[in-house]
Amino acid sequence: MLESVGLLTGSPWIYAVVALSVLFDVFVPVLPSGVLVIAAATAAAAGSEAATGNVPDLLPLTLSAATASVLGDLIAYRLARRGGERLDRALARSRRLTGAQERLAAALARGGGALVVIARFAPAGRSLVSLGAGAAQRRVREFLPWSILAGLAWAAYSVALGYFGGHLLGTTWLATGVSLLALFGAGAGAAYLIRRPVAETGTGV
Repeated sequence: MLESVGLLTGSPWIYAVVALSVLFDVFVPVLPSGVLVIAAATAAAAGSEAATGNVPDLLPLTLSAATASVLGDLIAYRLARRGGERLDRALARSRRLTGAQERLAAALARGGGALVVIARFAPAGRSLVSLGAGAAQRRVREFLPWSILAGLAWAAYSVALGYFGGHLLGTTWLATGVSLLALFGAGAGAAYLIRRPVAETGTGV
């Protein structure tokens, strides 16, 4: 991954590749968008230590990942909102989607959307929440601010992991691996927090 990213560093294409990966992983959660962001940030750490300018800039990298995250959320939200009865039936067959939809509706009704931020770090959590918000016909002003906060938090966290991991451990596979473990650890913690209310009420996932 580092070698592939290295071919794109110093070029605007690195931001486009990161943005496209983050944008589409709301529909295909197996896309390695987090891996790509961390690898690009690690490459930035390598370039800063070598005092070269041929590396990604951290601010554009963070903003491109965050912007693509929000756009992907909105696309999924809009598709689910306009999906009609066919999509409603598909969602009803999924206990995870139904549970996410119910929790999101309750959270937004209380005036809070921390679930949207937490879900951004969980595997497939972003997809579940974005589709759930649209299917529940939540208003965009209830969903969008939390999506923006979630995208910024996830992007900043991923970039920081790659950059500081590269500085502390060197720009090697070890640094990338440790950074990825920290990202996956945050994802596991977020998944636990999302499932916990359901487990406590006994409705399952």
